[in-house]
Order: sequence, then C-alpha cells, then structure tokens
Amino acid sequence: MSNVTQLLNAIDAGDPKASDQLLPLVYEELRRLAARKMDREVSGQTLQPTALVHEAWLRLVGTGQPQEWNGRGHFFGAAAEAMRRILVERARHKARLKHGGELKRVDLDSVDLAATSEDETILAVSEALDRLAARDPVGAELIKLRFFVGLSQAEAARLLGLPDRTAGRVWAFARAWLHEELEQTR
Repeated sequence: MSNVTQLLNAIDAGDPKASDQLLPLVYEELRRLAARKMDREVSGQTLQPTALVHEAWLRLVGTGQPQEWNGRGHFFGAAAEAMRRILVERARHKARLKHGGELKRVDLDSVDLAATSEDETILAVSEALDRLAARDPVGAELIKLRFFVGLSQAEAARLLGLPDRTAGRVWAFARAWLHEELEQTR
C-alpha cells in the first residue's frame, strides 16, 4: 500500500493531520496535471494551474466532511471531477450577461471568426458528460481524466484500474459518443 493510499485511509478514519501530510505527496502531480490542462486553454486565462490545484484541493479535503477514498485512482478521479466543476463554474460565470458574457476581448492580430469560445466548449462537454455518465460511467470518468485533467490514456487507465486495451476500447466508444452528442447540439 502506497503512502498516498495510507494517508487517504487515515483521512477516511478522521485523522485531521493526514490531509496536511497528503498534500506534499500529491501536490506536484496535481499541479502537473493542472498545468497540462491549462496549457490547452485559450490564452489570456486568469486562472493559473496553482490556483486550480488549490481550489480543487479545498473541494476535496477542505469540506470538513469525512471523505471516503478507495485508493489513489479514486482520489485522482475525484480531483479530475473537482477540476472539471471549477472550469465549468468559471465558464458559466464568464458567460453571464452581467459579467460581460456577450462581450469578448479580441486580439485584432489573431481574429478567427469561425472559432468557438473555450467556455462554450467546456460547458457543452460537461453537459454531454453528464448524459454519458448515465449510460457509461467508466467512459465518462475516462473522458474527465483525459479532457479535464490532461492525463494520457495509459495514466487514466491505470488510475481507473483498467487494462490498456480495455481503456482503448472504452476511450474509442466514449470519444465517438461524445463527438456525436456535441455535433447534435450545434
């Protein structure tokens, strides 16, 4: 059993010091994952990977409620979901009219009239993922880990406890389903 798993079990048992010990062990990996995700975001983002990790961390262990982690994979899956929700909330917040949702900052040197906004993409993917989770929960988790956290297929498969070939099949189905779902909403 890894140190991370032991600390997750201690958090489950209600040890208040365990979360303080867990953060240094997982912080760099979470930050690397957040940085990978933020690299794919449109330029001009005000959210930095460090802030994304901190916000996700607060949602994971800072609630004051006992958490039940079934190991490293479950923890990082929950981290992926927390990051997804943060990005979706930011996209919704920015899209509201009272926050200038219809107004867009435009760099005149790089105007592309056919481009869709990253916020619209995040919202559409999130809504489609909710529908996919009802049909294929493992596929939805795999998409979350790959799209919102930026894990490779092998990393996501390992965290979900899937063989690489199975993860490949699940990824192919979930990606095709998600693509079809997104095309129907356009």
